[in-house]
Amino acid sequence: MSGASNFLTDHPELYEARFPDPDRVAARWAEDCLRRYGAGRRVLDLGCGTGRDAAWLHGVAGRRVVGADLSEEMLAYARARHPGPSYVRADLRDFDLGEGAFDAVVCLDSAFLYCHTNEELDGMLASCRAALVPGGVLVAEMRNGAFFLGRTELLDAPVRGEFAWRGVTYGHETTLSVDRAAQLLRRRRVWSADDGSVAGVEQRSAWRLLFPQELRYVLGVRGFRVLELHDGPGPRVEGAGGGGVDGDRLHVVVMRM
Repeated sequence: MSGASNFLTDHPELYEARFPDPDRVAARWAEDCLRRYGAGRRVLDLGCGTGRDAAWLHGVAGRRVVGADLSEEMLAYARARHPGPSYVRADLRDFDLGEGAFDAVVCLDSAFLYCHTNEELDGMLASCRAALVPGGVLVAEMRNGAFFLGRTELLDAPVRGEFAWRGVTYGHETTLSVDRAAQLLRRRRVWSADDGSVAGVEQRSAWRLLFPQELRYVLGVRGFRVLELHDGPGPRVEGAGGGGVDGDRLHVVVMRM
């Protein structure tokens, strides 16, 4: 949801090659939450990216889905490759898609954490609350700030990886660091390709580090009641504590009061 240049965001086909999800694991988890709490059919996928989760919720789960994202490249790709939902450009930090227009909001893959400041977080939650009907649910999955308290395994050294797409192997080196003053997890990623088409392309991004009790508080202040807050089960459970809040990811379900 960032407006800044981002190698994968600017090349959505590479995003899906880098992060394949043929089983739509995140969308299935979100749908399970929606069914469990009796959410209606009108769903906003906030930070929809390539649209693959929005399309699954729309076509397979039978929801009426609107996908919203800030990236024009992602939205164009979603319309062409994952049709079905309506796709609109919106900044998750401050949007207006109609008062009470949705029964549920889904926000996956840490899109929630592109709100870097308290003001941006307030703006997002106020916008979500306005978009939801009373009793509507917000389902979100994100990195867990508490994971980094006294733990450095994700920070100790750069991580290298590669993937192939259409005969080209793309390589990347990723370095994570914690900006304690700003309460951000910063990522620097450098890209290359074995055909020479990409060399030394640097991508920088960041996520807000929210702690579980902090998240409970801000949600309550903004008029939401927490139904679930845990690190598993969910679409990403590596390192999860099996129902605690010390895993790498948080899974959150809240209701608009």
